Amino acid sequence: MADGAPQGLRYPWETPPAPGSEAIEVAPGVLWLRFPLPMKLDHVNVYALDEGESWTIIDTGFDSKKARAIWEEALAGPLGGKPVSRVVVTHHHPDHIGLAGWFQTEKGAELVTTRTAWLTARMLTLDEQEVAPAETLSFYRQSGMDSDILEKRSNDRPFNFADIVAPLPLGYTRIKQGDTIEMGGRTLEVHIGNGHAPEHATFWSRDDNLVIAGDQILPSISPNVGVYPTEPMADPIGEWLEACERLAPLARPDHLVLGGHKVPFTGLPKRMEQLIDNHHGALRRLSDYIAEPKAASECFAPLFKRKIGEAEYGLALVEAVAHLSHLYQTGLATRSLREADGAWVYQRKG
Repeated sequence: MADGAPQGLRYPWETPPAPGSEAIEVAPGVLWLRFPLPMKLDHVNVYALDEGESWTIIDTGFDSKKARAIWEEALAGPLGGKPVSRVVVTHHHPDHIGLAGWFQTEKGAELVTTRTAWLTARMLTLDEQEVAPAETLSFYRQSGMDSDILEKRSNDRPFNFADIVAPLPLGYTRIKQGDTIEMGGRTLEVHIGNGHAPEHATFWSRDDNLVIAGDQILPSISPNVGVYPTEPMADPIGEWLEACERLAPLARPDHLVLGGHKVPFTGLPKRMEQLIDNHHGALRRLSDYIAEPKAASECFAPLFKRKIGEAEYGLALVEAVAHLSHLYQTGLATRSLREADGAWVYQRKG
């Protein structure tokens, strides 16, 4: 969900590094690299931490021939030919874990992540579907998906995790809330976020002002927070707000935040306030909007305040479901199945 250019934030580097051929040192022994993505959000940030004889990298980008070639260029160029000994993955989404298995298998790297991230990613890479499962189509129908888009998704081969995530071999090293991890000559505390992805790891340095945030904390966009067919009664909005309110007291104005997208920034206390207020504001607008019953697909206007195209439709739909379901599950709205199309429609109480 876009929420404009934040006030009170500072961006020390406004121009990102070129994929493969460049890296920017954002802190002593910490390099910022960027990898392209074939979607509207067209990049993911990766960070390399110098371990002396090798590198620890944070997140990886998608798996593709192009991405592997860019990595080989980066390893030989900005990373100086030193091996990657460890891959730390913040969360299970493909742009972050896509090449972790390749680094394990081809480069001998150790994989470090949370249990939920590893289990989810490995399960999804092994769950390849040629047609959309009936449960998925039912979820779309109950969300009020546009009939033309629903028909297309009924007939097309669905997105499969395995399309862009390398196979994950058995074995990983678990991190959890309250752990510390040594990376790049620093001791970093592990604090777990939720909402955007379950058990999302963030890392807070005890030795300087570094915060490695993945997608839990981004500067000029809010991470997508959606409900999916795998857990249709999840409440990621509630989990997101809880995580933000728990992480906010850790924030200092001088923290340099290295996020999974956009550019590094300072001004973290203000940003945490904005991330929380953004979703409270969206819930208030949505509550006003559903004075009359509406399905998730009919609620894009108050949530996003911009036109949603086909490319963003799926992410917008699951985020609309998440916000409506949060109102329903917290007792602020009712829901019922609409006879005409079988969609859940939500209405404000009172």
